[in-house]
Amino acid sequence: MSAYTSNGQPRNKPGKTWGIVKRLLLACVSTLVQAAVLFVSADRLDWALGWTFVGVYGIGALIIAAFMEPELITERARIKTDARTWDTMLMGSSKLLNLVMPLVAGLDMRFGWTQQTYRPTAVHVVSLVFVALGYWLSSWAVISNKFFSDVIRIQMDRGHTVVSNGPYQYLRHPGYIGLILYSLATPFLLDSPWALIPGGLVALLVIIRTIVEDRTLLAELDGYKDYAQRVRYRLLPGVW
Repeated sequence: MSAYTSNGQPRNKPGKTWGIVKRLLLACVSTLVQAAVLFVSADRLDWALGWTFVGVYGIGALIIAAFMEPELITERARIKTDARTWDTMLMGSSKLLNLVMPLVAGLDMRFGWTQQTYRPTAVHVVSLVFVALGYWLSSWAVISNKFFSDVIRIQMDRGHTVVSNGPYQYLRHPGYIGLILYSLATPFLLDSPWALIPGGLVALLVIIRTIVEDRTLLAELDGYKDYAQRVRYRLLPGVW
């Protein structure tokens, strides 16, 4: 069989196609887990804001799964023997808190911890915009940066170089500001001030990680000092 289609285009390799399918299935499972945590804790399915949150999460997860670099998938899946223990604990805590957030919001809905008062639709619309913006920024960063590992390490085994395309033209850590926006806006979208506790902790942990990762890259990654002089801000343009 020819490696090309009838119009001269290269055929997708079976392994590559299966890899994309597998990633999409994992994204679906991840979305189902978020939905299960949210709606089981709320003990109800008739929650429009909850479905809105799940929809945004699912779309973002599918986009990342479809366009992430295959090399990055391998990198994120491998066991990192050179990973720093504190960094592994930091990111593990962030991921856990991002699961606790919908859990708390669901329990808030179920038991009425928050006084149910009228909130303008504009609050939910603005919150939705920031949740989507946060997920979009994080997705754009992951897709643009084939070295976007879940641990802080200089990937010399993969020819680690400075990435300055995509959102990295404007910020040094766009994926992290995306995660912060997502974590702080989600409680407002789900009408749960209590969910701001885990969401705020996620934001704090991400800021700490940004500080440490930036110092590591400045000290250990060739070319990063020059890049940092061109792109001055880590998370917020004009601020920091």
